[in-house]
Amino acid sequence: MTRYDAVVIGAGLGGLTAGAILAREGRKVLVIERGNSVGGAASSYKVGDLFVEGSLHVTGDPRHPRDPKHAALGRAGARDAVPFVAAGALYEMRGGPLTQPFVLPDDFIGAREALLARFPDARRGIEQLLGEMERLASAVGDGGLEAVFALAPEFPDWSSSLADKLQALFGDNEALKCAIAGNLSYFHDDPATLWWIPFAMMQGSFLLTGARYVQGGSQRLSSAIARAVRTAGSEVLLRRVVSRVEMGEPGGIHRITHTARDGSDPQAVEALTVIGNAAPGALAALMPEAQADRLTESYAGRPLSLSLFALTLGLSQPPREFGVSSFSTQLLPDWMSDLAGYAEGKTLMAGEPAQRMPPLALADYAAIESGVPSPPYVLSVVGPDQIANWSGLTQDDYRAKRGRWQQAIVDHLDRIYPGLAGAVTASSFNVALSVQQYLNVPQGSVYGFAPLPPDDDAPYRSPRTVVPGLYLASAYAGVGGYSGVVQSAALCADIILRDAGR
Repeated sequence: MTRYDAVVIGAGLGGLTAGAILAREGRKVLVIERGNSVGGAASSYKVGDLFVEGSLHVTGDPRHPRDPKHAALGRAGARDAVPFVAAGALYEMRGGPLTQPFVLPDDFIGAREALLARFPDARRGIEQLLGEMERLASAVGDGGLEAVFALAPEFPDWSSSLADKLQALFGDNEALKCAIAGNLSYFHDDPATLWWIPFAMMQGSFLLTGARYVQGGSQRLSSAIARAVRTAGSEVLLRRVVSRVEMGEPGGIHRITHTARDGSDPQAVEALTVIGNAAPGALAALMPEAQADRLTESYAGRPLSLSLFALTLGLSQPPREFGVSSFSTQLLPDWMSDLAGYAEGKTLMAGEPAQRMPPLALADYAAIESGVPSPPYVLSVVGPDQIANWSGLTQDDYRAKRGRWQQAIVDHLDRIYPGLAGAVTASSFNVALSVQQYLNVPQGSVYGFAPLPPDDDAPYRSPRTVVPGLYLASAYAGVGGYSGVVQSAALCADIILRDAGR
C-alpha cells in the first residue's frame, strides 16, 4: 500500500496551497479531488460559449509584500505564475441611502480623499476607521492572525460588531456606512453580527494592496498551484471520491480509501497526515463513529457563513454600452435605507419576485483587461441567499421559481441600465442550493464559519482539529475569502511541519 506524508481531501484553493507548500518542502503529497478539475470555488468554466467565473470579483494583490497571500503563494510556487490585473477601484456604490453614485478607490489615500470629499462632516470618524483598518491589514499581512490578535489590548471595542463600530463613529449617517461597507456580501450578510475586526482586516487589505483580478479567471490560479504540486514530485488525482478516512493512533498511520465517482475501483493509501479541504461535517461523514462524533462536537454551535446566488449573463454588447461604469458595482435596492437591510436581503428569495430585490454586486469583466473571452460579454451578478429560500420544493417547482427570479433580476437591471435585458444572449444561474451541491458545504456556506465576534466558548478557529493527525486547510480554519483561505492553508502546512519536526 502506497504511503504518503500527507493526503489532502479536496483540491480547492486551501488544499492545493497546503499541498504545494508541503510538496515543495520535500513531503510526498497526494491531493484527491472528486471533480473534473481543481479549484472548488476558485474555478472558472464555460457553459456553451458563456464564460462563468465561479466566485472571484476581486482579491488583494499577492505581489504586494503585505498582502495576506504574498508569502503563502510564493512558498506554493504560484505567486508569479499568473498575472493579476488592476480593477481600477474597489467598487462603485449605487442606490439605497446614497442619492448619487460613489466610487471607493482601492488605496487608502484615494479612499480617504473620496470619503472626505463626499462626507466632510465625518472627518474624524473616517480618519479613525481608515487608520485602524490600515493598521490591522498591515498586521495580518506581516504576521497573520497571530499578529492581529496581539493588538487586541489596544482596541477597547475589540469585540464589537461592525454595526456597533460604524454607529459609534458615524451615528445615523447610513449613506456613509454604505459607502465604506456596502460590499458586505464579500464578508457576511448582517452588520449586526459581523465582527468588525475581520471586516477591517479584509477590507483594509484591498485598500492596502489594491483590488486585483486573476487575468483569465480564477481557474488559472488553481491550476498553477496544482502544477506546483506535481512539479515538486507529488500527485493530484481527479474524479476520485474519498469514501473512508480511518485515523490511526496519535503519531500513527492513517488509512484513506477512494473510489471512482460511481463507487467502483476502491483503492486505499496510507498517510502520516490528513488534510481536509472540506467542511468538518463532510469529513466527519467519512470517519468511524467515535472520531466523527468527536470532530462534530468540537464545532457544535458555530454558525455558518452566508451563502450567495450568482447569475452570469452573456451580453451581445459590452455592459458599458448600457451604463455600467465600473468593473465592480454594488447596487443597493431603493427599499434598503440602511446597511442593516442586508440581513433582510438574504431572505427575499424565499418568496416570489416582487418589487423588493436583494442587494447586488456586479462585475463587468469587459471593463478591465480581465482576459475573459468575449463575446458574449460577461456580467456577473451576485447577492446574498440561503438554503431555506429553496427548501421544500419539487425539482420542477425549484427550476420554475429559479427561472422567475432570474427574469426578475434581469428586469431589475434593465430598469437601472436600459436596454441590458434585450442584449442577454446566454445565462447561468446558481443559487444557494447549487453552491451546497457543488462545493459540498453545509447550507451553501461560501466563507466557512460566520465571522462573528469572539466567544470564549468557541475560540478562534485553527487548522488543527481535535482528531490527532487531521488538519483543515479551508475557510473553516480561518477567515473566509481567497486571502483568508490561502493564508490559513500556509498556517496549516507550518503546523504540520512543526508537528513532524520538519
